[in-house]
Amino acid sequence: MVIKGIIVNIYAKSDRAILREIGARIKRRRLSQNITQQVLAEKTGLNRMTIVQLEKGDSCTMMTFIQVLRGLEALGELENFLPEPGIRPLQLIEMQGKVRRRASTKLKPPEKGETEW
Repeated sequence: MVIKGIIVNIYAKSDRAILREIGARIKRRRLSQNITQQVLAEKTGLNRMTIVQLEKGDSCTMMTFIQVLRGLEALGELENFLPEPGIRPLQLIEMQGKVRRRASTKLKPPEKGETEW
């Protein structure tokens, strides 16, 4: 996060401070869409006080968080928040030798009286 040109290390923040930051960002998103807390509560099926608490930085369930993101039409932000990790370059190199390159023919068992040679 950048504040007035100064980079703030997120790891230096307490868990409570991070919750307050998330709540503040949700509030800013809601206000930028010109939605009241009551309207957001009605869209999400939550109580208005739940929205108030979330915006203050009180802890909530993951379900509540998802409902609020859905109500703000911000579910797509989850991809930025926690993208799919994919394959690390080193894993790709390790797997290269194990990638199947062609199909093999099925060997039929020898018939009676026939040798394998």
